[in-house]
Amino acid sequence: MKALYSMMLLILISSSVMAQSDKYVKAMEEKIAAIEKTNTSAGWQELANGFERIAEAEKNQWLPYYYAAMSNVMTGYMLSNGQPGGANITQLDQMADKAEVMLNKAEELEKDNSDIYCIRKMINTLKLTADPMTRYQTYGPKGEEALAKAKVLDPANPRIYLLEGQDKFFTPEQFGGSKTEAKVLFETSLKKFEEFKPKSSIHPSWGKSQVEYFLSQIK
Repeated sequence: MKALYSMMLLILISSSVMAQSDKYVKAMEEKIAAIEKTNTSAGWQELANGFERIAEAEKNQWLPYYYAAMSNVMTGYMLSNGQPGGANITQLDQMADKAEVMLNKAEELEKDNSDIYCIRKMINTLKLTADPMTRYQTYGPKGEEALAKAKVLDPANPRIYLLEGQDKFFTPEQFGGSKTEAKVLFETSLKKFEEFKPKSSIHPSWGKSQVEYFLSQIK
C-alpha cells in the first residue's frame, strides 16, 4: 500500500513538472517568434520585459535571461539607429548595463556557451557605439575577445560570423572596415546557417534574416 501511494505521488509530481515545462516552453516560443518581426526600440523593450518576467518565474533556466539580455541590447541599437551619437550616452549605457546583468545571470546557469559570448560582444559594441571616440580602445578589444571566445567554444555558430561581418560593414575603411571582407563573412555565416540545427525550439537560432539583409546591401 505504501509503495502504491509513493508511485501515485511520483506520477502526480511528474505530471505537474511536465505541465510547468510545457507552459514555460510555450511562453518562450511566443516571445521568440516575435524576434524576427521586431524592429523598433519600443518593441524590443517589450520583449526584454517579457523575457525577464519569464526568467523571474523560471530562475533555473538560462535562456530567458539570455533573450532578455539580447533584447535590451537591441533596444539600445534601435535607440542609436546603429550610428554613433544616435542617442543619449547615458541611455545607451543603461541598456548595456541592464543587458549585462541579465547575461551574467544566464552565464551563472550555462557556462562556456558560444551564444552567451556573442551577446557579450554585442553589449561591448553598444557601449562602444555610445561614445566611439573615447571608448574604442576599451570596448573594441573586449568585444573582440568575447567573439574570439565564442569561436573557440563553437566555430560552427553562424552568429559569430554575422557579428564579425557587421564590424567590417560598419567600420570606416581607414579604421579597418571593408565591405568586401564583410561580404565574405556574411557568406560564411549564411553557409553555416544552412548547416545549423538549434538544440530545441527555444534555443538561439536568430540571425539568418540579418545576414540576408546585409548581403542584399553589398553589391
